[in-house]
Amino acid sequence: MLPVSLIFTSGVASGVNSYAAVLVLGLLGRFGHVAAIPAVLERPSVLAAAGVLYVGQFVVGKVPVLDSVWDVVHTPLRPIVGGAIGVVMAQQAHASPAATIAGAVLGGGSALASHVVKTGTRLGVNASPEPFSNIAASLLEDLGVVGLVSFAVFHPVVAAVVAAVLLAAGVGAFALLASRIRRGWQRRREARMRRSPGSRGTVTPSLQR
Repeated sequence: MLPVSLIFTSGVASGVNSYAAVLVLGLLGRFGHVAAIPAVLERPSVLAAAGVLYVGQFVVGKVPVLDSVWDVVHTPLRPIVGGAIGVVMAQQAHASPAATIAGAVLGGGSALASHVVKTGTRLGVNASPEPFSNIAASLLEDLGVVGLVSFAVFHPVVAAVVAAVLLAAGVGAFALLASRIRRGWQRRREARMRRSPGSRGTVTPSLQR
């Protein structure tokens, strides 16, 4: 049977921080002896690579410009990781080939959705001149991924509901933030046009009598 709830939640987490998701799953499988976690994620080489890359993202995520560049670079990578997790979990559950493909689509699709929300939201946060909001957002992401994946391993259905609610809230926050950013840029553009020399002394055609 395809572990839909765990694949979905892992995908959502992978879209935010794929290395943390892999690392937490691998550590829980290796030391917690959780049967649902594939053995490939418990390999020392996989844990070491995920740990090193997670440290890199932890540091980069606290620097606004680097964080945005990092997100753009990881646009194809995070859905791939989410899809790969879905495949190995389906194989662990001895699912059929069709179900394995469905697991890949579910994991990759949920990762892509959360990645888009995460990247867009962080672009707005990173535009802030002070560093504290960016650092706070990065820490919340790290803690959220670790907590959500850990909870999903033992309570997959409830965690999937939580992940869906968080994803929906993220979409709403992203839409609100994007609207505010767009209005802000429009006001700045209008202000620059009013201050530009070419805009002074202009007379509308209707007043040229």
